[in-house]
Amino acid sequence: MSFPLCFKSFLSVSGSLFLVTALISCANPKQPAPHKDQSKLKIVTTFLPITLFTEAVAGECAVVTALIPSNLGPHDFQAKPADIASLSNAAVLVKNGLGMEYFLDKLTKSANNESLQVIDTSRGVAVIKSDEDTDDDTDGANDGNKNHGVVNPHIWLDPLRAIQQVNNIRDGLVKADPDCTRGYTERAASYSAQLKELNATLATQLRPFRGKTFIAFHDFAPYFAERYGLKADFVVDVPEMNPTPADLQRVSNKVKQTQLKALLSEPQEGNRSFNALAEDLGVNVVTFDPLETGSEEASKKPDTYLSVMRSNVASLIKSFGGK
Repeated sequence: MSFPLCFKSFLSVSGSLFLVTALISCANPKQPAPHKDQSKLKIVTTFLPITLFTEAVAGECAVVTALIPSNLGPHDFQAKPADIASLSNAAVLVKNGLGMEYFLDKLTKSANNESLQVIDTSRGVAVIKSDEDTDDDTDGANDGNKNHGVVNPHIWLDPLRAIQQVNNIRDGLVKADPDCTRGYTERAASYSAQLKELNATLATQLRPFRGKTFIAFHDFAPYFAERYGLKADFVVDVPEMNPTPADLQRVSNKVKQTQLKALLSEPQEGNRSFNALAEDLGVNVVTFDPLETGSEEASKKPDTYLSVMRSNVASLIKSFGGK
């Protein structure tokens, strides 16, 4: 009696389950057709602004997956086995850099993906030193703690620096996927034009307030302030830190000196000391979103960056007593 070759190999194996499997394999020798997205470049991004910029450049050429859930910021991220698997299967990883993603080195080593191409969007971007340096960081990176390193990493809050990040993403994706060069290049140019227009609008709106000081809960705003001729102060270095009495006294003195009308709070920040301080000083609390978190829906729309930045400036103008 003649048997198909694939069935012969299972004759010595006992158990009906194996025989059924063998028969199915013989009857269906062809593998299922791959999902249409399997042919696209697989990109993993770190957190919200990097995801937005990458979505703007990638378009239909790639599948973009955020490593950090959109409702979490980098400071709150706890890696899971699924995150290592995601990096293991990715072709490209896009990060902000400058120590913002302090957990990445260990995570990428665990993924053991030697072909993974990493795009550091901070490459070539002019940086601002942090007010609180760590002891042993020398390159702006952070060696595994949640404090900012030698330089402040919040470069994405300056629209013109954001353009540099977008261009770094474009260059990295072109290198990883030359077949889509035209698409990456055109989309990066289109999004950069929108960022330039945004910057011009914000500069016009903030021009009457040049030289004024604003105070945020954590140290996310120096690049934004520098771009528009403002001065930024903060209560704590990173969101998870609790303000000390000295922090609160310093802010209280600054508010009185500058006649500030409001303190800037982040959407995810609910620090009672900060809110109590505003109440004691007789000033309002207005929202300024540093774009470290957002909704899942918003994370898929590159326009989110543009709309949030416009809203931020409207809030900031209120903090200066404008309308």
